[in-house]
Amino acid sequence: MIVGIGVDVVDVDRFRRQVERTPGLIERLFVPAERGLHIRSLAARFAAKEAVAKALGAPAGMNWQDCEVRVDEAGAPSIVLTGTVDDAARRKGIASWHLSMSHDGGLASAMVVAEAPG
Repeated sequence: MIVGIGVDVVDVDRFRRQVERTPGLIERLFVPAERGLHIRSLAARFAAKEAVAKALGAPAGMNWQDCEVRVDEAGAPSIVLTGTVDDAARRKGIASWHLSMSHDGGLASAMVVAEAPG
């Protein structure tokens, strides 16, 4: 059963400028394994984290580092939740996530679907 859907789009150049203006933003938004990626990939991951928040109903107190985007050897992305984000997902009964990300033409986008059993 689908519990939530989230979609987000990020302007890559605007995201790059924000990162350049705000020291520490990368460390606040991303786990160490994500931080060395190209700005396009970071923008797509930020879009994914925003989409997760939307699928959860944007609960207060979420820590961005409690939502990590990983990509397997075949290139398929997945979401790994811990702490505050995992707690919010468990309260909603979410057992699995589906994620799609893309970046093209200066935009990065992500869509997530949150599912619960039944």
